[in-house]
Amino acid sequence: MTKSIFILGLRGIPNVQGGIETHVEQLAPLLVEKKCHVTVLARSMYQPDVMNNQYLSVHIKKLWAPKSKRLESLVHTFLGVLYAAIKRPDILHIHAVGPALMVPLARLLGLKVVMTHHGPDYDRQKWGGFAKKTLQLGERFGVRFSNKVIVISKTIQTLVKNKHGIDSELIPNGVSIQKTLDTEGALKQYGLEKNQYILIVSRLVPEKRHFDLMNAFEQANLLGWKLVIVGSSDHPDEYSEAVLKRASEAKNIVATGFLSGNSLKEIFNYAGVFVLPSSHEGLPIALLEALSFGLPVLASDIPANIEVGLESQHYFKLGSVEELSKKLVLFSKKSADDVERDKIKAWVAKNYDWHLVRDKTLSVYLEVFGGNRE
Repeated sequence: MTKSIFILGLRGIPNVQGGIETHVEQLAPLLVEKKCHVTVLARSMYQPDVMNNQYLSVHIKKLWAPKSKRLESLVHTFLGVLYAAIKRPDILHIHAVGPALMVPLARLLGLKVVMTHHGPDYDRQKWGGFAKKTLQLGERFGVRFSNKVIVISKTIQTLVKNKHGIDSELIPNGVSIQKTLDTEGALKQYGLEKNQYILIVSRLVPEKRHFDLMNAFEQANLLGWKLVIVGSSDHPDEYSEAVLKRASEAKNIVATGFLSGNSLKEIFNYAGVFVLPSSHEGLPIALLEALSFGLPVLASDIPANIEVGLESQHYFKLGSVEELSKKLVLFSKKSADDVERDKIKAWVAKNYDWHLVRDKTLSVYLEVFGGNRE
């Protein structure tokens, strides 16, 4: 039976920076394949222009929001809930704990709500005390008042159960296996050599710990290698400016800014090692994307990264520049050949499949249609 789904809590799609944005960009078109009418409620200042306000048969509705780190999510979600109340979709699917602050309003307006918890955003370093309290309240409202709650990792599932006494549906992020590329435009643009650079892809925010990686890279002193930092900050601040300044002053560190499309695929495809040194993740899509290209990867030993399920040699102690430096040296000498990369791709394809994510999400929707947790 055809159902209408509104998705809220992200900046927009396609090719918009962010884990939730990537999640929805991959998932929404697959829901359309199963006869859902899907509308993404996007923030107008981030949403790219797409023909006929459609992306792979997903409808895009732009809604205004102030470009403010503290207000844009709250205001946009409020307007999105009001818009949904007028249009009456079968399901309003809200992503992340910040936007989930509006779940009680959506329920009062008679909407059926599914909430996906992508991680305790109140643990991010960028937020002050008041913002952290607001995000914690959003988590509380979202998990307690939604018809159904989805979580993307076992760690988050345990948090939701222990903290709020709520059972949730575990549906990890997925990944699309990438074909081998034969174009090299991005490499030429940034002066890079195949398999001769370390890569990090993330927003320029403190919890990604770029300085740990830059320090470890400099200690490793890899002859002929570069460090490539892909990403930007939605709201430039002291941290992002410090990262860019450090990169500009180093001859072997390249900061590309935000990349998407073929340029990003090329940068992934030809990297020697991918590194994720972060202190906070939900279930890291960037790490899964690196694996989808068959890249050797290193990640900090936080629970969300460990949950991906890599062997122990792929992890290093959070904040340990010395250990990371030693592993960079080791991994740079074990540049994966095509056979090894194919093994990595096969492993991640088996464990993280967007079609499985789609089917499990549809099962949650069907439970809500049946009236669960009214």
